[in-house]
Amino acid sequence: MITIRRATPQDAAMVHGLMRALAEHQDEGWAVTVTVDRLAGYLGRPEVGYLVAERDGRPVGYVSWLRRVSLWAGRDYLALDDLYVADGERGHGVGERLMRAVAEEAGGLVIRWEVAQANVAAQRFYARIGATLTTKTICRLATADQLRSS
Repeated sequence: MITIRRATPQDAAMVHGLMRALAEHQDEGWAVTVTVDRLAGYLGRPEVGYLVAERDGRPVGYVSWLRRVSLWAGRDYLALDDLYVADGERGHGVGERLMRAVAEEAGGLVIRWEVAQANVAAQRFYARIGATLTTKTICRLATADQLRSS
């Protein structure tokens, strides 16, 4: 039996473990640098959402998002951060249940997210549940020192 519930600051260590599992799955374990204490603080913020899927009290997946504003649209939207389902649980409806739960949490707001071009399985899943897939190039700039003058 799968249950889905909202994570609280008291769940920070478990959430951290799930995030690390996703990062390791993507060969990006090095990228998770947040501490459990800092994560607990984030989980208490109103603009941060995090749902955990559990089977018999054991975490098997999660979906996380941030509430943001679209200046063009003049309204809020949910920016999906991660959707993760543990290896042994994939293909059993956990991801779809998590996406349905976040859609309910959105209360009619648009949900936007990114998926790597190489992650074809995720793209198929998102298309199957009714998402529109749009190609974009994502740019990142960490510091002003990285800016080059022309």
